[in-house]
Amino acid sequence: MIQGQGSSMTTTTASKVLDRVLVLEMVRVTEAAAIAASTLTGRGDEKAADAAAVEAMRAALNELDMDGTVVIGEGERDEAPMLYIGEKVGTGSGPAIDIALDPLEGTTICAKSGPNSLAVLAIAEAGGLLNAPDVYMDKLAVGPGLPAGVIDLDRSPTENVKAIAAAKGVEPKDIIACVLDRPRHEALIAELRALGCGVVLIGDGDVAGVIATTDPDTTIDVYMGSGGAPEGVLACAALRCVGGQFKGRLLFRNDDERARARKWGIEDLDRQYDLKDLAKGDCIFAATGVTDGSLLAGVKRKGKVMSTESVVMRASSGTVRWVKGEHRLDR
Repeated sequence: MIQGQGSSMTTTTASKVLDRVLVLEMVRVTEAAAIAASTLTGRGDEKAADAAAVEAMRAALNELDMDGTVVIGEGERDEAPMLYIGEKVGTGSGPAIDIALDPLEGTTICAKSGPNSLAVLAIAEAGGLLNAPDVYMDKLAVGPGLPAGVIDLDRSPTENVKAIAAAKGVEPKDIIACVLDRPRHEALIAELRALGCGVVLIGDGDVAGVIATTDPDTTIDVYMGSGGAPEGVLACAALRCVGGQFKGRLLFRNDDERARARKWGIEDLDRQYDLKDLAKGDCIFAATGVTDGSLLAGVKRKGKVMSTESVVMRASSGTVRWVKGEHRLDR
């Protein structure tokens, strides 16, 4: 079953290049990764689950008629045997496509059978996605409908919360923030709670955390804190499709990480990135649930049938499609 909803919130020009890569093909890719990872859900082996998802996603991508380049992947070539940054995927005979992917977002979640583990993929025309190094990024995100510039990383968390509250016509204590549950965020969490804010702590999966700001049913108003820079690019691809604002700044722990950023062409290491700096032009975002979560239901097996739930979005049309699939294991 496919359910769709359209939106006129975007003025992004449709890409003829992406027209040649069918939206539903992206769903088939994330479905393959999610199904493969689901066979190891709750088994306590993060590496095995991730490897299964990577292998399945790579195989599915290589069936598509495109000249794909992985710009956000599992790591650099020397560190990742498959789906490394710079790897070519597809048959090579189609259009040039940039690909950002996380075959298993939330490996620990999957290994422990927790909520919000996803298989995630975004594509854009060549040059459309920032080739972000595998370092941390300070992130700040809100959903659609707020005035431009309401958030800024140069402001304190308190100032950002007050600005969001004013824009929504509520008190700061009415704002709910989503934050990764990490020791590095202790001061941030304390500051938010001192304002009276509700804080939703998540163990992993900050792509889903950012997207949650766009869904009123989650009640989450803002995403705050640091997480992986590659996941920031993936989240921005989704926000480009459904609306919202994002601010990001790369965080470096040592000179090796700074050198890695320069290797990928990043010169201004202190730059505050906006949404369209990370994902520009037309882009497509797809995700399939591995475990049940706030965004998607996870993979379920009933006899010889596996069911999946996916979402696929496109920036140029603002269309969001929810896709439920049944996959017969005897075929």
